[in-house]
Amino acid sequence: MTAATYQYVDLPDASVVTTRALLTARENIRDTVAARAMMCIHGGAGFGKTLAVNTCLRELEPGEDVCRVTFRARPTARAVRYELFTALDLAGEPPRHPSEFDRLLKTALAERPRTFLVDEAQWLNGEAFEYFRYLWDEPSTQLAIIFVGGAGCHTVLRREPMLSSRVFIWQQFTRLTSDEVLEVIPLFHPVWADADREDIAFADQHAAHGNFRAWAQLTAHARTALARTGRARVDQELLRWAFSRLA
Repeated sequence: MTAATYQYVDLPDASVVTTRALLTARENIRDTVAARAMMCIHGGAGFGKTLAVNTCLRELEPGEDVCRVTFRARPTARAVRYELFTALDLAGEPPRHPSEFDRLLKTALAERPRTFLVDEAQWLNGEAFEYFRYLWDEPSTQLAIIFVGGAGCHTVLRREPMLSSRVFIWQQFTRLTSDEVLEVIPLFHPVWADADREDIAFADQHAAHGNFRAWAQLTAHARTALARTGRARVDQELLRWAFSRLA
């Protein structure tokens, strides 16, 4: 796969690599969408959750109507209503009264099947999660919902039994193993394509630690170092310079 969309940094020539986690996510998302169900993808920061989910959902478009919403602070049900109003691109002004607002959203969500990607779901509180469950439970709506969040997302969801009992699939993203690093990083970017395996392992042990976001940062600095030194490939001296920028 190419198309480096959704990367953490603007990294020319980067590719989306099909890790085992991404392949599992692809299967889980397809099953969740087909069942019009809810799923939760959770894990530590920088493990590639959002990139994987966006990549998998893009494969379903345009046949699947995907709406992406992100929350940065503990939103109330009112804030969720307004975010959904915007995501659905509804005409007119948002209704003032909650009951009227709810009817409008239910009517819109009943028009055709939709999938909601709710990113940064660890910021949702019980009230916000409950509102998503309220819309999903409505018989007329045709919703699939994918919650994606950091390590706390799983904990927060599990505290809401009415919602967690309805989650169809749970998937945890973890760090790349040492073997996965050696397998996928040479495919991630040309910087690593002809690098010695020992140097890739050295970079992972001292800086990246199986974290894809850290690998993107390190790759950006390694590109800069190669351009400035005129070297043809990375080596441990060059990598140590890159590490100094990450300390």
